[in-house]
Amino acid sequence: MSTNTPYRLLVVIASTRPGRVGPRIASWFASYAATAFDVTVADLAEIDLPMLDEPEHAATGIYAHEHTRRWSVIVADADAIVFVMPEYNGGFTAPLKNALDFLYDEWRDKPVGFVGYGMSSGGMRAVHMIKPVLLALGMVPVSSAVTVRLREVVDGDGHLVPHAAMAEAAAELVADLARLAPALAGLRTQPAAG
Repeated sequence: MSTNTPYRLLVVIASTRPGRVGPRIASWFASYAATAFDVTVADLAEIDLPMLDEPEHAATGIYAHEHTRRWSVIVADADAIVFVMPEYNGGFTAPLKNALDFLYDEWRDKPVGFVGYGMSSGGMRAVHMIKPVLLALGMVPVSSAVTVRLREVVDGDGHLVPHAAMAEAAAELVADLARLAPALAGLRTQPAAG
């Protein structure tokens, strides 16, 4: 998707499970985000990273494997990130944690938002759980989020039927990311201290 903005949003589909609803939710959200960002959707199932297999710490930026270099380029090109993330057993997915751990500086000084989904909590327990990890990577979580309670928005045929509150939350999340992306982009262009 493309718009006139110079800022790029990476929407990451965090579930790799067969039959997942994440791609449908990501597509729905990306249509809102395209009004303010040049949007790229990255599906962790398609990216197919192995369990972390880099011999050097990610902070070095020395990558031995092509899959890491490809992932690095995708994340480095983004000015803002949104994780479309389910809640599994009260937490976030192992593939998402693994994808985060592969990189370090590529995440730093970028605003990050959440489209959480699940049953009773709509994924918000997973969102709360991941925030300390993102802060350790130097990301800036925004306070707004989209909460998707699957029982309310997936019909009997498995189609996503978003409601007005989801659309309002998506618009607020996009606005927050669009406000922070330019300010944080300036931090990433400054030379390192010392």
